Amino acid sequence: MEKKHYDAIDGLRMIAAFGIVMMHVRANSDYEISGYMYNSIIPSFTNFVFLFMTVSAFGMCCGYYNKVLSNKVDWQNFYEKRFQKILPFFGILVLFDMAMSPSIASLYEGFADMTLLFGFLPGAGNISVIGVGWFLGLVFVFYLIFPFFCVLLANRRRAWIVFLVSLIYNLACSNYFDVGRKNILYSACFFVAGGLIYLYRDEISKWNRWIVLGITGCAIVLYYIIGGNIAMCLVISVILLIYAIINRERYWKTELQSFLAASAWRYICHTWLYSV
Repeated sequence: MEKKHYDAIDGLRMIAAFGIVMMHVRANSDYEISGYMYNSIIPSFTNFVFLFMTVSAFGMCCGYYNKVLSNKVDWQNFYEKRFQKILPFFGILVLFDMAMSPSIASLYEGFADMTLLFGFLPGAGNISVIGVGWFLGLVFVFYLIFPFFCVLLANRRRAWIVFLVSLIYNLACSNYFDVGRKNILYSACFFVAGGLIYLYRDEISKWNRWIVLGITGCAIVLYYIIGGNIAMCLVISVILLIYAIINRERYWKTELQSFLAASAWRYICHTWLYSV
């Protein structure tokens, strides 16, 4: 089967990445700007991590879903690529952090970070060595269970059942087990949503882009009216990915990327200059 590349999804990743950077710059600087954009919108960019989960599942399915179900995957090569993609740069950051704050605790946490398996720890969210790297631990857990994930989504009927179960797990994690987005079961609904969209990608690509764009705009406005609860985060993640699938042209990847990158860079530099 011919592989399709969705250029707009690369733009979507870029937008989410810059949004998260802007959120962290705001959270870790002393400079304050009054206004709704700075006080309400930029902090909400932390929820772009949910979009990354949905996009990651969709991207993995694009590359491996059919191969997994037809037993055509070299699993040694598959997992080598996962380590090679994440570990070199992340490992350097971990070593720097450990060198700057040496202690027995940082040694334990650094070891867990370097294995990339810290997403399995019940206290993974409490790791302070590269604490913002919790997302890498969560995604690596997803990579490890990806074969099982593909089996669960082997057909559309089963996929919908799995999605319903993932929603119940999210509710249980929030109200009983006291775990949040750093736990794979809490976040499973976002990964499963990405897999579901993959199963319906051909039908979705035929939808009217202007109608979907209008729905996207309404969903974003509603998000800020009622608040960024988990249901709205799921809706926003799904609708943005759907729009990116429909809008496969390179516009998202060139002009829009350049504009948003420049805007985000100006914001980051402006905030940093006034905070030092």
